[in-house]
Order: sequence, then structure tokens, then C-alpha cells
Amino acid sequence: MSKPAEIVILTGAGISAESGLGTFRDVGGLWSRYDWRDLATPEGFARDPAFVLAFYNWRRERVRAAEPNAAHAALARLSARWPGGVTIVTQNVDDLHERAGSRDVIHMHGTHLTALCASCGARWPAPAAMDPADPCPACGIAAARPDVVWFGETPYHMERIAGALRQADLFVSIGTSGTVYPAAGFAAAARAAGARSLQLNLEPPRKTGLFDAARQGPASIIVPDWVDEMLG
Repeated sequence: MSKPAEIVILTGAGISAESGLGTFRDVGGLWSRYDWRDLATPEGFARDPAFVLAFYNWRRERVRAAEPNAAHAALARLSARWPGGVTIVTQNVDDLHERAGSRDVIHMHGTHLTALCASCGARWPAPAAMDPADPCPACGIAAARPDVVWFGETPYHMERIAGALRQADLFVSIGTSGTVYPAAGFAAAARAAGARSLQLNLEPPRKTGLFDAARQGPASIIVPDWVDEMLG
């Protein structure tokens, strides 16, 4: 009997958009209304930490109020029932995959729900509102920042992600354009290791030849349909 396929799934903002969490680069997305240089760089945080923390306090409130949608639930069902491994690598900083029931989730851009000490690197559950005067519970220095990866910073868990891509038999990209590195290189890395590739997104792939197949539509429709096919 052949070994069950190992599946690696990359998810982006498009999978959480139907839960009310806005995308970033699309028309009307957050970066069309706010300057990412002010809100998503270490330099912006150094200039005005109170402004940056207020923005992330608002985003954290939105995340905690959001609920998983049918796409998140479908991936949790796949994770529970697929006989092989299912690894979800998410670019999202929400916890909707976990709340839907997915087990093996890698947050390459961090999460809104933890705080990070810029001085000692300690992490702790983020309060409802973070303030520049908040002391780190480990070292006591007032250097708390959101535990998210900003522009110019290295995404988290890259070695673990690379290992998963090398073992993948199927790579699936959901709700992301796949044009921003390093995530933009995941499909090619998986294909180089022999995996098949599939994109599920509102729009067709921007780069031809990266995917063996592609389907377009809202994530809450096309992801459950694909999972139903996979589970037979």
C-alpha cells in the first residue's frame, strides 16, 4: 500500500477575509488606507510606538471578535481525517485556524495574540490593549511590541517550513497571490521536491507554470469543495 500523501497548505489573507478580517494589498485593503512604513516597520515603531500599538490593539480586537468561516472549518476537517500529514503554514496573524480545530499550524508572520519583548525576546499573551509603558514580565524593561513580523524582518520558523516543503507530496496555496517572498517561493520549492501544486484563490495565478491546477472563487466555497473531494 502506498504511503498517504503529505500535504502542505499555505494560507493568506483571503481565507480570513470572509470572517471580516480585511486583506492588506487588495483594492481597499489596509495598506491602501494606512502607510505600512508607519505601522509595519521597526522604524515606524521607534518613531511613534503609541500610534503603532493603538493600531495593533484595534486589529487584535477585530481578531478576537472574528469567527472561523467554512474554509477554516474545512481545513480542520481535512487535518483530522486525512491519513497523511497536513501542515498549515499561514501568513495570517489571527488564530482562526486553531479555533476551527486545525492542529499543525505554523505562523510564519507571528500572531496578534502574543506580545514580544524587543529587549530580551520573551513572549507572553497580549493584553486587550498594549501600551508603550508596559514592562516585560521576564526582564522588566518597557520594550513590548506586537509579536508580528514587520517589513524588513525575517519570517518565523523558516527551517521548519523548508523541511515540510521538502517532504510534501501536495502543496496548496489558499487565499494568497503568492507574489511576496519568501512565501512566493514555496510553490517552486515544493515542486522542485516532486510535489504537485494547486492554487485556490479569488483570482487566477499571477505567475504561470507555478501550479499544476488552479480554481477561482470565494474560499468559503472552493476550499470545502476541494476538501470534500480529497476525503472522498
